[in-house]
Parts: sequence; structure tokens; C-alpha cells
Amino acid sequence: MATDAIFTLSPTEVEALMLSIKVAVYCTLAICIPGVAVAWLLAKKSFIGKSFLDSLVHLPLVLPPVVPGFLLLLLLGSQGFIGKWLQHTFGISIAFTWVGAVIASAVMAFPLMVRSARLAISQVDRGLETAAQSLGAHPFKVFATVTLPLSMPGIITGLILAFSRSLGEFGATITFVGNIQGETRTLPLAIYTYTQIPGGDLAAMRLVVLSMLIALGALMMSDILERKATQRIGRGLKVEHD
Repeated sequence: MATDAIFTLSPTEVEALMLSIKVAVYCTLAICIPGVAVAWLLAKKSFIGKSFLDSLVHLPLVLPPVVPGFLLLLLLGSQGFIGKWLQHTFGISIAFTWVGAVIASAVMAFPLMVRSARLAISQVDRGLETAAQSLGAHPFKVFATVTLPLSMPGIITGLILAFSRSLGEFGATITFVGNIQGETRTLPLAIYTYTQIPGGDLAAMRLVVLSMLIALGALMMSDILERKATQRIGRGLKVEHD
């Protein structure tokens, strides 16, 4: 019975787990299309301000996480420029809600998505894209039928890395949306909370192990999906060549 108690999650811990998964899923969905679009833009186009855009996209990777969180609070908080307008116009409040946690996670995970997708897109053979265009294919069709399928392994990797990053997001989340049980207390925040209260070490350790298992599973899944996508692309190119 004592052993079962050690490994059994309490309702509060389950709540933090489910909220983390919910936030991570919505975060991944939110950045999927914008991430691929920005990655394609940086990989395929040359334009004035490209270096600035590239640096801006990757800025969250080098900033302390509390900085993006504080900026989000200034922008989307109840007294922020956009947040105040949303509150007065539509009655929508983002700060200190799970939706705010999704936004904070998306800001921090977006660079990982873009880096992985950009690398994959830049490695697509331009000759294949040029051949499709010479046959009269619209640029969007070239992207949808040539560039996107061939870069899919990198995009999948980026999405899973973004999902994993969202699960581990702490600094921006606690700064922007706080640590509210049942609303914004994700796994990292729950671990932090348990380390600050007497007798919380066991619960914190359970959540630490759980977080490690989820992250490990996500990375293993990323590797499996990437290998399958690469094999599928290889078979497709071989058929076309034959």
C-alpha cells in the first residue's frame, strides 16, 4: 500500500499533467502553420530585413524566459495595449488564463519549430522545385507537392521539439499567467510549488520523473516519425526515378 501511494498521482498532480498536455497540444497547433511559413520565408527568400527577422524569431532562445513573459504581460495584460483593448471591446482576458499559458509557450517554442523546419526546407533540391515550375505548376502547388513533403521529417521534428519545449516552459509562463491551480499550474509550475512547501518532495519527484518520461517519449517518437518520413520520401523519389 505504501509503494502504491508513492507512485500514485494525486488529483492535483493529475490536473497539472492534463493541463500541461492541453497547453502543449494547443501550442503546437498554434505555431504549426506560422512556423512553416516563416521557415520557408527565411530558407527560400532574400529580402531587406531578413537578418533582423531571423534574429527576432530566435530572440527567445537567448533571452531569459522571464523577459518574453514580462513583455507579454505588458502587451496582453489587463492594462496592456492589446490586452486592455480586448478586455474593453470583447470582454476577453488573456493574462492569468490557460490561453495565456499557450501563448507564452508558443513564443518560447516557436524558434525551435522554425529552426528545424528551415533546415529541412533549405535542404530540398531546388532542381525538383524548378522542374515543377517549368511544367506550369503554381508556386503554392510546388510548395504543397514538392517542398512540403520533402521537408516533412524536419517539420515533424520541429513540432515535437515545440511540444516538448511547451511541456517544460516555466519562466515566461509564471511571469505572464502566474501559478494558479487548475488554470495555469502546469507540470513545471507544480514541481516548483511542491519544492516550496513542507513534505512536497515526494510529489515533486513524481512529477519530475513523469516529465522526464514524457519528454523521452516525445523525442523517441520524433526519431521514429522522422525515420519513417525519410524512408517514405526515399521510396517516392526512387519510384519517380524508375
